[in-house]
This record gives sequence, C-alpha cells and structure tokens, in this order.
Amino acid sequence: MAENTTQDERSRYDILQNERGEILIIIKERKGPAENPIFVYDGTQYALLYRSHESSVFFDDIAEGAHEPLKAVDILHVVEISDDDVVREYKAPVKIVKDVKALMD
Repeated sequence: MAENTTQDERSRYDILQNERGEILIIIKERKGPAENPIFVYDGTQYALLYRSHESSVFFDDIAEGAHEPLKAVDILHVVEISDDDVVREYKAPVKIVKDVKALMD
C-alpha cells in the first residue's frame, strides 16, 4: 500500500499558503508518477498523501498553524523536488476524515 519511508523522508516537506488561501506542499521526489492523488487529512498533525496505488506519503508532524488552512481548502498543489529542482507538479483534492491513523491499520 504505502511506500516505505524513513522518518527523515517523512518529515522533509514544506506547507505554504499564498494570499488567496491556496496551499502548496513541497515534498522530496517519490518514485513514479502521481496517479489520481488525494490528500487525506483529519484536522490534526496527521495526513496522508495518496500518490498512486503503490505510493503514499505519511505526514505525522503538521504544525498547528497549518491545521485550519488545510481544512479550509478543497484542493492543494503538490511539488516534488530533487536537489532543489522541480521534478513534478500536480493538484490533489483534500478529503477530511475522522482519523487518518485508523485508515492505515
């Protein structure tokens, strides 16, 4: 289901918001394209970005200041980088759920 990642890989991301309230998430490049991505969020420090059937990214330390902005958008922009170069960009709809961690069991 999920791509195996180390703690270092999971925590390497940035969440940015522009003046229009749009959200951009910058993550380290993952293998393969993102096919029908979706960002699953429970309003806390946990989220899961499903990139494809074979690959997902678990976020377990989302800053408190990002909770409300993430819950307020229907779609976010994702940029994957490698050595500060943009490898791919895509949009992911945001789905709010009760408990992200429960989905992973």
